[in-house]
Amino acid sequence: MADVIDYRLFGDDMQLVEIELDPGEAVRAEAGAMMYMEDGIEMQTSTGGGLFKGLKRMVTGESFFITSFLYNGAAKGHVAFAAPYPGKIIPVDLASEGGVFMCQKDAFLCAAQGIEIEVAFTKRLGAGLFGGEGFILQRLTGDGLAFIHVGGAVIEKNLAHGERLRVDTGCIAAFAPSVDYNIQMIGGFKNALFGGEGIFVATLTGPGKVYLQTLPFSRLADRVMAAARSGNRGEQQGVAGIGGGVLGGLLGGDKKF
Repeated sequence: MADVIDYRLFGDDMQLVEIELDPGEAVRAEAGAMMYMEDGIEMQTSTGGGLFKGLKRMVTGESFFITSFLYNGAAKGHVAFAAPYPGKIIPVDLASEGGVFMCQKDAFLCAAQGIEIEVAFTKRLGAGLFGGEGFILQRLTGDGLAFIHVGGAVIEKNLAHGERLRVDTGCIAAFAPSVDYNIQMIGGFKNALFGGEGIFVATLTGPGKVYLQTLPFSRLADRVMAAARSGNRGEQQGVAGIGGGVLGGLLGGDKKF
């Protein structure tokens, strides 16, 4: 049984979640996610169940170690965890979701003590090879609260039985295990080459809940890298232009020594 915890969300685009703990309760979090904690909370960093558990988390994009925050004080204690990049924190009640929920790798932020973070693989080869974020997913199991982080704004969809949604492969944040996940090639030669959306899209078929994200971290990183490369080229061209002007003046006889 997972610990029963209360929480509050703060912020809009750079959110944090504050967890309220009773004496003896604990919350588990990705290493480095903690923002602040009150007196009486004890940190316990470990692999969370042995070497194999730590290695499985590393495969899903998390750190080898996981930290538990145990409250040993009186009354109530509070500990807060911040999102790693702009986006939203989604609370997921695993008890109401059948005890299991799937999410993109490295989406896990924190969870009540008793929630397990496991590695999951997409069921089909096409989804694994062309799924955008890779074929490795995180599977959260248990009967308590877990918190995941998604990039940008979050859109929640509740798909009916047989209802299908086609999504950019990187924009899938999390979904219920009852949702069928597959990859479909975009039809049309011009669409594939010049549509700007890639050759493949993900297809999600209900029933079940789906969370979508408007700004996947991979897309954000690509834009930052492109801007950095463009900035470096501009600086190099500017330096080259200044250097060329000085050298031209010297060779042209404008300067007398």
